[in-house]
Amino acid sequence: METTTLEPQPAFLPEPNALPNDDVSTQVWTLLTNLYPQHEMIERRRDIRYPFPYLVHLAPVGDDGTTPEGETIVVVGKHLSEGGLSFYHPKPLPHRRMIVSLQALGGQWIGFLIDLKWCRFTKRGWYESGGRFLDSVPSPLEP
Repeated sequence: METTTLEPQPAFLPEPNALPNDDVSTQVWTLLTNLYPQHEMIERRRDIRYPFPYLVHLAPVGDDGTTPEGETIVVVGKHLSEGGLSFYHPKPLPHRRMIVSLQALGGQWIGFLIDLKWCRFTKRGWYESGGRFLDSVPSPLEP
């Protein structure tokens, strides 16, 4: 049985047949143009938003408004700003005030008390919500 050793290829060179054809490029640009139209939109937000496509943990708070109470749920981040966060979730949220836990470098957890201000149902069966950070608090996930 004969074995052959393949020479490693540089990671930056695509396979010859892997380059997209014109139809693929056209379809991708059609999608991107619909998602990100070029017309000017009036921006009413105070803070610059940054894409935040990471898992986020939300813990409901007790009657005192700051103590975590109940089961933590995991949602998918959308945008993060100095003032707040938006995210996607599969079911309606029964709480307005929650503790948001975000994982930082080194595995540490950062916590924020958030007041959820809005929620909307998306066309794809998910919900999108967002709110303003009220305070920096200990994350219930930090040991």
